[in-house]
Amino acid sequence: MGPVDYLVIEFPGNRMTGEAFPLLVDLVERGLVRIIDLAFLRKETDGSVVALELRDLGDEVDLTVFEGASAGVLDQGDLDEAGNALEPGNSAAVLVYENVWAAPLARALRRSGAQLVASGRIPVQALLASLDATE
Repeated sequence: MGPVDYLVIEFPGNRMTGEAFPLLVDLVERGLVRIIDLAFLRKETDGSVVALELRDLGDEVDLTVFEGASAGVLDQGDLDEAGNALEPGNSAAVLVYENVWAAPLARALRRSGAQLVASGRIPVQALLASLDATE
């Protein structure tokens, strides 16, 4: 198995255009990622977090391609945790995915006795600021 990551993507004012979803489908179809779990939530104005069903998201965006994409890895505690990052009144998608492209590399490293001892992600804004500072 390749490395597994998660994303919490906030949609201000509950506005979800669906523009990025075909790109996610393309990544799956090309075998680069595998969706392990996909959940949607809304943070109410009182701070409570509510899980949303695909049908709750309205008819503006066709999300039927994601029906059945949930393996049940995410529970209400995970959604509550994701909700902490949201502003009240906004919604979010929580995506757990495997980086399938990295699985062969991970297997080869394990066979050679290597192990991952640190991992992280550099926020794009920090990287851009660093690059701007060097110019």
